[in-house]
Amino acid sequence: MRSLKGAALHGPESHPRAHEPVVLILTIVLSVLGALIGLHLVTTLGISANTSVIGALIAMLVGRIPARKLREMRSVHRQNLVQSAISGATFAAANSLLVPIGVPFVLGRPDLVWPMLLGAGIGLFVDSLVLYRVFDSKLFPARSTWPPGVAAAETIVAGDEGGRKAIVLGVGGLVGFLGSFVKIAGNALPFSAAGVALIGNIWALGMFGVGLGVNQYGKEWFDIDLNEMYIPHGFMVGAGLVALVQAVVLLVRRQQDRSDDGSGDGSGDDRDGRTAVGAQTDEAMQTTVDERGLGRALTQGYVLFVLGALTVALTGGILGDLSVVELIGWCLLAGFAALVHQLIVGLAAMHSGWFPAFAVTLIFMVLGLVIGIPTVPLALFVAYIASTGPAFADMGYDLKAGWILRQGGTPYRLVERAGRKQQYIAQLVGFAVALAVVAVTWKSYFEGGEIPPVSKVYADTVAGGLTDTSTLTNILIWAVPGALIQFIGGPERQMGVLLATGLLILTPYACWFVLGALAFRIIWARVRGPEAASGELNLIGSGLIAGSSLTDVSRVVKG
Repeated sequence: MRSLKGAALHGPESHPRAHEPVVLILTIVLSVLGALIGLHLVTTLGISANTSVIGALIAMLVGRIPARKLREMRSVHRQNLVQSAISGATFAAANSLLVPIGVPFVLGRPDLVWPMLLGAGIGLFVDSLVLYRVFDSKLFPARSTWPPGVAAAETIVAGDEGGRKAIVLGVGGLVGFLGSFVKIAGNALPFSAAGVALIGNIWALGMFGVGLGVNQYGKEWFDIDLNEMYIPHGFMVGAGLVALVQAVVLLVRRQQDRSDDGSGDGSGDDRDGRTAVGAQTDEAMQTTVDERGLGRALTQGYVLFVLGALTVALTGGILGDLSVVELIGWCLLAGFAALVHQLIVGLAAMHSGWFPAFAVTLIFMVLGLVIGIPTVPLALFVAYIASTGPAFADMGYDLKAGWILRQGGTPYRLVERAGRKQQYIAQLVGFAVALAVVAVTWKSYFEGGEIPPVSKVYADTVAGGLTDTSTLTNILIWAVPGALIQFIGGPERQMGVLLATGLLILTPYACWFVLGALAFRIIWARVRGPEAASGELNLIGSGLIAGSSLTDVSRVVKG
């Protein structure tokens, strides 16, 4: 078991609180920084960076300042709280808030920006609440990969312990940082993809790599434009539907198992998580959220999403475009789409560290076009769905980091739940800061022409309508193989969802980094042995991810 200096937690009351003065002040300051970084990147580059490592490094530096109160930040758990907040603020401001409100603005309805901001804020907070309540369940186990979370935890651990681990992590980080500046044909090399492949599930990431390769070279090799034919979207629809059915079957089966033998502690799960950093104890391999809690969280999440959709509908004035019956249907469908969107995005993020939020939202947009939802209600429908998913995935990464750092706490379950609660509170602070920053700055961004590219895509597609009726046919045809692959791989590997994720993401040369890293991982495991190789590869992979994320953030300075 890893040894963290001063990190032992004995009893839930021993975990630092998010409202401690030093932690809270640093959380607010860094959340403002994270929100501004997110807004800059999403409007200039169309992407957001994971700033959790930045938050952890700043917290470490603050802890080295020779002042009594500031020395409290040497605690790895306080550093975890701060990095959770800045990361949450970054994705919340960019993906969950600015992108949604950009849709009605581009559509020529700036009067709907404030109602949409209210709805996006509701979607954001429900999104995080659901993740908080389903994290470490059978559907989203803490022992699963969550690659950026492992990277953040390893950064904190290396800073605390120093020694060989810090050197190995630092070398990986340096390679990831400098390597990401290298460009081929104008495209930066995605070293973070290799880092993910060194940490995650081999089967899931193998399919991810194949999907990335087919997406990049499909037109060159087969003279087929995958996106034009909606092939990736079909794969995701089929895989996503099967993933939902598998989740329901999982819940029902585990409830029956619990009734039959009184078990259901999760000890019979796939043990691939044991190779992940932080899976130190048998107790930690057992989930802390049972099936009843998972089902209740998803049900309540759906109800809250429906209420949020109703708020958007009423404040957005779309009752004039829809009858009462149609409005009810719109709200029910919007709530369902928001819930499904966050689950699919979360599953992809959990296994690969990448989340296809744009593509999955696009699927529901096509569904809305097929149904015939009028332009303005459809724009708000799409924007509301877009507000969910990214914060869900990012919070999963942060809770994974905290789960690793809290290993060895006694009593384990109470300590883990207490720490998770404090992380959630810290992220709520980050979300509130992000909401305030967006509310104050959105007008200057939009009036200056700085609008997220994805917002323009949503708005233009909604305005243009569905001109080709073959789109739905293509989606249904390609949903079949996506469903079959997901079914064969099972709920643990998520092969169908990850293949579809790869098909939906165009990151040049990422396929070679993923597949090459997987090949190296297999060879290295045979040379060094599974256990030794796992620890070394986790450190290297975490360093690559951390270094690559530093490169993304450095573009803000360059910009």
